[in-house]
Amino acid sequence: MDPILLYDTTLRDGTQGEKISFSAAEKIGIAQRLDEMGFHYIEGGWPGSNPRDIEFFELAQRTPFKTACITAFGATRRPDMAPEDDPSIMALLRSKTAAVTVFGKSWDLHVEQVMHTTLAENLKMIGESVAYLRENKREVIYDAEHFFDGYRENPSYALETLKAAAESGADTVVLCDTNGGSLPFDVLEIVARVRHFLADIGNRRQAAPPRLGIHTHNDSGLAVANTLAAVKAGACMVQGTINGYGERCGNADLTSIIPVLTVKMQRPCVSDQNLARLKSLSRFVSDTANMTPYDARPFVGNSAFAHKGGVHVNAVMKVARAYEHLDPQTVGNRRRVLVSDLSGKSNVVYKARELGLDLDDNGADCRKIVSKVKDLEHQGYEFEAADGSFKILIEKLTQRFRPVFDLESFRISIEKDKNKPCSAHATIKISVQGQEEITAAEGLGPVSALDNALRKALHKFFPELAAMRLVDFKVRVIDGRAGTAARVRVSIESRDQEDIWSTIGVSEDIIEASWQALADSFHYKLSKQAANPTGAKP
Repeated sequence: MDPILLYDTTLRDGTQGEKISFSAAEKIGIAQRLDEMGFHYIEGGWPGSNPRDIEFFELAQRTPFKTACITAFGATRRPDMAPEDDPSIMALLRSKTAAVTVFGKSWDLHVEQVMHTTLAENLKMIGESVAYLRENKREVIYDAEHFFDGYRENPSYALETLKAAAESGADTVVLCDTNGGSLPFDVLEIVARVRHFLADIGNRRQAAPPRLGIHTHNDSGLAVANTLAAVKAGACMVQGTINGYGERCGNADLTSIIPVLTVKMQRPCVSDQNLARLKSLSRFVSDTANMTPYDARPFVGNSAFAHKGGVHVNAVMKVARAYEHLDPQTVGNRRRVLVSDLSGKSNVVYKARELGLDLDDNGADCRKIVSKVKDLEHQGYEFEAADGSFKILIEKLTQRFRPVFDLESFRISIEKDKNKPCSAHATIKISVQGQEEITAAEGLGPVSALDNALRKALHKFFPELAAMRLVDFKVRVIDGRAGTAARVRVSIESRDQEDIWSTIGVSEDIIEASWQALADSFHYKLSKQAANPTGAKP
């Protein structure tokens, strides 16, 4: 079997997704990470379409890549124009990449009703463009746009477009499901037919046929399945994007395709070492795109190996593969056990151990904790997303909690001037190791002012808190039927140099709920610091 070649188009097709945009420098950073992962081709953009892509290819010429071939993307020549006169073709050559990808039309509908040219001219556009780029010493990857739609409506013409590319010297022919409407069993059958068709062309020319590739979109939720079906039928180049970013519903998600090919289909496309960096790559791209990671994304999402039901957790603790199709560490992920009103003793034992707490052997602590969790979750708490508060709850229920500070009182005032935005002022009185501290601070809102005041008061005793910051703050009304008297849940996410943790508070008063979450967050940080005073990761 031919080796699998990974072709990433995050930097071009991925940026066609809503809210996805990269600067030229960011694209270089992503390309370097893809190169480190062992990708074979990285499509950098369309050099004739915008200044940013032109800048990327200029930067790429000065950037060393170890494994990846940077590829420029563009269209075949325009109707009734020589390749050397076409601006898009010449922009491809000016990009100075060793490989170029050109797309052409496979669907007669597009040829006649969108481009308004003839079927014969379209074949010449494909053949002459590929031949000209080959004459200029470029590796040519031909993307057969709308191939599957074109094949369904006019199979003989769709195959003629592939023949025009193959006989003109295309190194790879890629079948594109551009509208994302194909089904896996259709893809399997069509790709197999195309493979035999290209082999026959090669035999007649007494030359090796072009490699076969696949490029799918996710409009039917089948991009990954269609890609795998194509590989099963003989495709060896796999095109897709990291996290499935792309136009409309996105492209085939390489973070799912890579582990399936490597582990489940025994068609390795990256090393085991690089496969273990897959989640890190996914997060890097989502952070660069300023997109919130999708927790339920297979393999690399936070929830991909998360267990909530007590029966599941009990089984996983005995035999992990009872409820896990893959070792999470294979793709750089980790097992997570969630604690909620669905939890049993197994959840609590596992989670406590994960948080560095050992519970008694007779199960009394577990029963007490499970009962309390169910009661608090009925009131509106949600511990599955609040590890910090759950750790403190366990410590309180097992008489291990030693508060580092105690609240004596706080007062918050909000001032509104007609010509200025609201400003908040908080005064807080706490006791730390028998010493009282009274401090005031301002903030952009009441919670911000309270956070600043508490931080200021504690800094005198714990200067290490300077490294801690609040990174997310969420408020949810638990039952809106009570109107403004409804109970609210406040969730806070905090971080330092080594860790991220979440805490929670519930009350009919949003300030009270915020205080609960803030106090837990600071107690979690300080207890963590006391357990690991050097700051080294355990």
